[in-house]
Amino acid sequence: LVGMVADRFFPGQVVLGVMHLLGAGLMFLVSRTTEPTLFFWILIAYTTTYMPTVALVNAISFHQMDDPEKEFPSIRVLGTIGWIVAGLTIGFLNIEHTSKPMLFAAACSLVLGVYSFTLPNTPPRSKGKAVSFGEIIGTDSLQLMKDRSFAIFTISSLLICIPLAFYYNFANLFLNESGVENAAGKMTMGQMSEVFFMLVMPFFFKRLGVKKMLLTGMIFWVLRYVLFAFGNNGSLVFMFYLAILFHGICYDFFFVTGQIYVDKKAPKEIRASAQGFIALITYGVGMVIGSWVSGFVTQHYQIMDGETVVGHHWQETWLIPAGMAAVVVVLFAILFTDKDVDREPPATEVLAESEG
Repeated sequence: LVGMVADRFFPGQVVLGVMHLLGAGLMFLVSRTTEPTLFFWILIAYTTTYMPTVALVNAISFHQMDDPEKEFPSIRVLGTIGWIVAGLTIGFLNIEHTSKPMLFAAACSLVLGVYSFTLPNTPPRSKGKAVSFGEIIGTDSLQLMKDRSFAIFTISSLLICIPLAFYYNFANLFLNESGVENAAGKMTMGQMSEVFFMLVMPFFFKRLGVKKMLLTGMIFWVLRYVLFAFGNNGSLVFMFYLAILFHGICYDFFFVTGQIYVDKKAPKEIRASAQGFIALITYGVGMVIGSWVSGFVTQHYQIMDGETVVGHHWQETWLIPAGMAAVVVVLFAILFTDKDVDREPPATEVLAESEG
């Protein structure tokens, strides 16, 4: 819906600014709320203002770039650095148990909202055109699914996010149960590797192309879970660290490449909507299903002492997402063929065109 608004009615940077300002107000309210039910619903409202900004930032960035394959990774890497800075700052100030992180988030959202209005103009590409019911509910982006390769990419993106949820939800618990000290701090190595691989992405993009980039990201998801399954906190602890470091390849080569692929495939009139659509499929539907599946599997392999959970059979647990990811890898390798995208020049915008 927000992508449609940016495509039809208002400049992208204006929509982005409004969403962050609304988010700042909601996050401030969250920091002042102690009633659990109200706390939950305000957080839900906040996510409806924040999540669309992920796709909006992509659409705005691609509009300003002459060569997204080369330029986007060096911009996107700053988001990863911001993630690291936020985590380390909260930990260093020792305010994790207070409401101050939410106040910090509200302040950042306020600053970002104001700053968004100063960004280069990203005019609505379909301004003045009649709005259909399909666009209002976001189904117009489904027209892209008529393209076989895009449909395979979309389905693979959804399916690969199911095993991804295992890492997001249970890697920290796994490392702590395995006796790894300062597990949360060591997991930031994953974001640090993101920074490195984001910076070298243009080098690989030029040599591998879209399909091999996406395939590489998925293959490393399989390897990551296998390393978790067979490593230990003794002589094989290096396998744990490798699995964490693989996060950079897993995330950058699949998600960032996927965002560039969507920009190449989507008609310019619906690019913001298309970015929102793929965000919905991955961070929305895929992660929800992944959370259910990972929760069920992890609970199934609990080790109980009476009614108390004392551990998990982690090897069996990690081999399940490894197997899931392996199936997606095979299907994607066989079914996805989009040589035209690799042959085409990057999807660029004519920056000098009239904004009227």
